Amino acid sequence: IAKEVAKLLEMKAQLGEDEGKHKFVLKTPKGTRDYGPKQMAIRERVFNAIVSCFKRHGAEVIDTPVFELKETLTGKYGEDSKLIYDLKDQGGELLSLRYDLTVPFARYLAMNKVTSMKRYHVAKVYRRDNPAMTRGRYREFYQCDFDIAGQFDPMIPDAECLKIVHEILSDLQLGDFVIKVNDRRILDGMFAVCGVPDSKFRTICSSVDKLDKVPWEEVRSEMVGEKGLSPEAADRIGEYVQLHGGLELIERLLQDPKLSQNKLAKEGLGDMKLLFEYLTLFGITGKISFDLSLARGLDYYTGVIFEAVLLHQENEHVEEPVSVGSVAGGGRYDGLVGMFDPKGRKVPCVGVSIGIERIFSILEQRVEASEEKIRTTETQVLVASAQKKLLEERLKLISELWDGGIKAEMLYKKNPKLLNQLQYCEDTGIPLVAIVGEQELKDGVVKLRIVATREEVNVRRESLVEEIRIRTSQC
Repeated sequence: IAKEVAKLLEMKAQLGEDEGKHKFVLKTPKGTRDYGPKQMAIRERVFNAIVSCFKRHGAEVIDTPVFELKETLTGKYGEDSKLIYDLKDQGGELLSLRYDLTVPFARYLAMNKVTSMKRYHVAKVYRRDNPAMTRGRYREFYQCDFDIAGQFDPMIPDAECLKIVHEILSDLQLGDFVIKVNDRRILDGMFAVCGVPDSKFRTICSSVDKLDKVPWEEVRSEMVGEKGLSPEAADRIGEYVQLHGGLELIERLLQDPKLSQNKLAKEGLGDMKLLFEYLTLFGITGKISFDLSLARGLDYYTGVIFEAVLLHQENEHVEEPVSVGSVAGGGRYDGLVGMFDPKGRKVPCVGVSIGIERIFSILEQRVEASEEKIRTTETQVLVASAQKKLLEERLKLISELWDGGIKAEMLYKKNPKLLNQLQYCEDTGIPLVAIVGEQELKDGVVKLRIVATREEVNVRRESLVEEIRIRTSQC
């Protein structure tokens, strides 16, 4: 019997192998996607705009490993911790893929005993989410972070972070946006005066954070039904979290009989007033809203918090208006570095993260709708020949151009037709063609053709690199 069973098991295994071959599906894992050359060209454009803004504000760049020790990440994200990807133990260490770029930055500061730094970091992060990819939500995605670490006078770095968000969103021309601002201390003070027990602050905070997606009634029933808050406390919270405005609202709340008695709320409102004064000097208060419903669910925030939201746009090209919600967020996290420091030394930090995927999904749809032609290469010139048997001359010329720092291409054929070479430039958007022929070789010149106008000029061979530079700098 044992022999027969072994035989059957072997046959089953072989069948299984065959079945496997048919079942294999070619796809990317759930919540991920490939980016073709056209999409990458749009992405590069966005990355360049963001990074040049970070550099304009004097930031240095760092990089950290894509995975961290599991204990580095646990206990930093509140209810979102369940979305962390844990890796199988394969080297005697329990590891997790990074969930954001902020916790690794805090670990970096503590480990290297850095007490003052302005840094940016553009890299992929991972979340074990059930993503809505159409709205730019993924399991693997890029974050573009800018942070200021160090002991400075209140609200100056915070105001700069908001200015950066304003600059980037204006530069990318994504349409109308608003940057909501609040403060964790105002929230905690508000919870205290409304009668929320200390132990429920964080969990009630994550309920309030849902107000941008679901109506107050649903949030209230979650607080009372699932989280055991008294209906009276929930109603008191409701009176506050539906308020939003600017300096006049801050002034009004500073006079509020209940809030003004709470030390935390009073501190937070005082700083918020100062922040708005700086934002007025930067000239950006038109896009800023002090919003008491903004909570940002992450546990590590300690002061100012903010989130940039694109306002719902009707788009004549797209049947479904693109609504992508939050495109940037951040805040102050003064206690995070201290959590990693053996002596608990604190390094105050404030930072912002730009949601590149959501921004990209809007720009991608916009390009598709407008049928704009996107160049996927940066080639400045195609080296072509008008007659046969000039492959060697083309290779010599293209080598000279490459050595001179010119972005050049040629067709990989011995004797390509001139028409095919010119058509290739039309198709790929190459602006210039450098044509070599027998006569040009005798005269020591190259015929330079401008693709758009079809104008042709003879250029001395030794001046060609400079001529191409001049002409492409005007493109």
